[in-house]
Amino acid sequence: MSACRAPRRLTSRSRIALLAAGAAVASLTLSACGEGASGGSSQTGYVQGKNGFATVKKGQRQPAPDLSGETTTGKQLDVADYKGKVVVLNVWGSWCGGCIAEAANFTKVANETKGKGVQFIGINTRDAAKSQANSYEEQHKVPYPSLFDPPGKLLLRFPKGSLNPQLIPTTIAFDRDGKIAARAVGPLSEDGLRKMVDPLIAEK
Repeated sequence: MSACRAPRRLTSRSRIALLAAGAAVASLTLSACGEGASGGSSQTGYVQGKNGFATVKKGQRQPAPDLSGETTTGKQLDVADYKGKVVVLNVWGSWCGGCIAEAANFTKVANETKGKGVQFIGINTRDAAKSQANSYEEQHKVPYPSLFDPPGKLLLRFPKGSLNPQLIPTTIAFDRDGKIAARAVGPLSEDGLRKMVDPLIAEK
């Protein structure tokens, strides 16, 4: 008897799951597109600045989605548990050149703002194994946890019209009320990261 079997037909549910995972990957391989348009719209409520940086006024922010699951080190994490803190969410992969370029900046700012009520959290995506993510975290001395999300399912949970992840790396900041406040598309400098975080630290 042959060890090879004919592939099974996909059920409708399987097809939908595969399409959703494919959409997540496709949506995160878009280019950064350089300069962003100024302004925004009444529907989205955000103001798009240059270089993919966007912010939302306090009264117009949408709640962050449910982001929970297993981390790269096998622990359970729920982003909602950090409500009351400013949360900086960084979407990254060990294979991503832009992520490597910004890694030292995130390590430095995360360490320096920890005492100011800021919690950094990563979402590791498209790494086939946790060992790849762990090697990256050890090499760059990443001081904060990351959810392990190879197919990008967590990234699809952001509400339509919100500041959602659009490529890797993307950085999204939540205010102390657990609402989506800012997004930076592409690798961030230390100065750029501080410009995102400092206004949220100062909010009352």
